[in-house]
Amino acid sequence: MKYAVIATALAAPTAIFAQDAEDAIEGRQGYMSLISIEMGKLSGMAKGEIDYDEAAAAAAAANLEALTNYNVAPLFAVPGTSSEDTSESATLPAAFENPEGFSAKLADLKNAAAGSQAAVTGGQASIGPVLQQLGGTCKACHDDYRKPR
Repeated sequence: MKYAVIATALAAPTAIFAQDAEDAIEGRQGYMSLISIEMGKLSGMAKGEIDYDEAAAAAAAANLEALTNYNVAPLFAVPGTSSEDTSESATLPAAFENPEGFSAKLADLKNAAAGSQAAVTGGQASIGPVLQQLGGTCKACHDDYRKPR
């Protein structure tokens, strides 16, 4: 009986950690999906695939601004959640090995999104420069910290 209690006590942190890892990966994927949805709305308008709607463009940009203010970095700091640890993750080990560099990329995205709500108003042509700025920061981060698809 004593050994069963010890074994359970030792296994409990592992089970809790495993859940935390799953939650971290799920949280990261959800966060990136939300960014993708809002970028997709703006991209569709910029390309003319979606009719330009100033209110909808401003709402998408406002959502991007809000998302980039969320402190997502802790979700990328959970050990055992890199693309080398699990096929469920696209995050390269470099994000864990260089947390300062990764955090700098997140700060770049936040800076790129700042003011985008106002910047996408005034017509379809106003969206392109905002997308270039946001897309450039997304690409820079993905180049260094995301597994190629």
